[in-house]
Amino acid sequence: MKDGVNGIALGVFIFFFLAVTVVGFMAARWRKAENEASLDEWGLGGRSFGTWVTWFLLGGDLYTAYTFVAVPAAIYAAGAAGFFAVPYTILVYPLIFTFLPRLWSVSHKHGYVTTSDFVRGRFGSKGLSLAVAVTGILATMPYIALQLVGIQAVLDVMGVGGGENTHWFIKDLPLLIAFAVLAAYTYSSGLRAPALIAFVKDGLIYLVIAVAIIYIPIKLGGFDDIFAAAREKFAGPPGGKPTGALAPGVDGQWGYATLALGSALALFMYPHSITATLSSRSRNVIRRNTTILPLYSLMLGLLALLGFMAIAAGVKVDNGQLAIPQLFEDMFPDWFAGVAFAAIGIGALVPAAIMSIAAANLFTRNIYKDFLKPDATPAQETRVSKLVSLLVKVGALAFVLTMDKTVAINFQLLGGIWILQTMPALVGGLFTRWFHRWALLAGWAVGMVYGTAAAYGVASPTQKHFGGSSKEIPGIGEIGYIGLTAFVLNIVVTVVLTFVLNAVNAPAGLDETSPEDYTADAGDPGVKTELPPATAGAPGGH
Repeated sequence: MKDGVNGIALGVFIFFFLAVTVVGFMAARWRKAENEASLDEWGLGGRSFGTWVTWFLLGGDLYTAYTFVAVPAAIYAAGAAGFFAVPYTILVYPLIFTFLPRLWSVSHKHGYVTTSDFVRGRFGSKGLSLAVAVTGILATMPYIALQLVGIQAVLDVMGVGGGENTHWFIKDLPLLIAFAVLAAYTYSSGLRAPALIAFVKDGLIYLVIAVAIIYIPIKLGGFDDIFAAAREKFAGPPGGKPTGALAPGVDGQWGYATLALGSALALFMYPHSITATLSSRSRNVIRRNTTILPLYSLMLGLLALLGFMAIAAGVKVDNGQLAIPQLFEDMFPDWFAGVAFAAIGIGALVPAAIMSIAAANLFTRNIYKDFLKPDATPAQETRVSKLVSLLVKVGALAFVLTMDKTVAINFQLLGGIWILQTMPALVGGLFTRWFHRWALLAGWAVGMVYGTAAAYGVASPTQKHFGGSSKEIPGIGEIGYIGLTAFVLNIVVTVVLTFVLNAVNAPAGLDETSPEDYTADAGDPGVKTELPPATAGAPGGH
């Protein structure tokens, strides 16, 4: 690590940061609608985004600074086990092709803003809706915190904020400034801000990866030398234990497979994924996006290789999350290192904005309106959502500033375990009304309790509890992803109790949807469309 502040890299970083800040505030005037005081406008961008805007928004939403930093960091630390992120992003798109268009249709027909809105309408249960909303908010908080961790990693490598003995306020001041700017333009522009900034973010990331995957191997002597260096590192000292592997061993296959499958099932349960989806203007936009989003998986595979490159380049860091920023610092000219750092920093701002909006929408629609103020007007809903989006970011910032960074990462793994337990109610409800609302609530509770308790019992070298997301699968004896085990328990409890409750004719609740709602499209009678189609030449056309 170089001594002092890398002035050139910092200057480039600040230039791009200021540029996206201007874009974020300008977004409030982009495709402005007459009815601004509604969650459809502030929280879903008027439900008006076309194919390209939605593609960039979803890509900016799902491929975060955490992805950019943590996936290659996992490969830097342990080898190919970190590649689980590549197959899971390949698995996820055929899965969402089957259910996201149905969710879009029924949500537009009934004006649903969140997944909890749909669950309440489908099963006639505010209790089940509340469970889904609370789970979504809980799972999102540490995810937002990790975006701020990504910004902090970049700032640390650039030498901004002083050393370990610097007063905490001075050390964290750059992060506080970045947070304040993010909070301000999210508050003013809503979902339109990350939608526009996503173009800049993804363009920078593709540029940096294209350069890195060609330039760095040339400097390091080619991929043969890179893989040889990684193999040597993972073999460990002579006579010692291996520290990783270029390919998962037999013992790791269950863990690898269950983590990839469980992560794929969980990814589009997150509120921010659904928020980006519901902002699109038609169900065909969703279908097209599920066919072109795998381009990001190609990028992710190339990105993951940076972990091996960091080993070959001799990068030595105490915190693995700094490995890739440090690789860029060591290998690139200062000006291009600044571009790479800007890509990571902006890669944190886009998803953090969408996540805070999604969590705020859940609170407003499914806690504030359902339980505290049922007669809230659209303007009151929007005002509350804006305020809660600020509170969510403050909570995430407090998380980052007060907790050990490894804890933040493991809490995000816990978020994946939690959010997966909402899948039976959401995806099951999109295809069948057979599941009983009380059975779904009981299954959710069992999955949440088991998943949390099992994760609590996992230790790591740095902490006694919540040290990882894998544990022995009951009855099989193999190490696997806790979230998938909890999900299977959830399904079993839900199915068994549904048989019992249906047999005793327990009240099933009112279903306000009808079969044709699930295939409705823009322009069909009764389908809510808040904005007219974009005028010729406007951003976000077909």
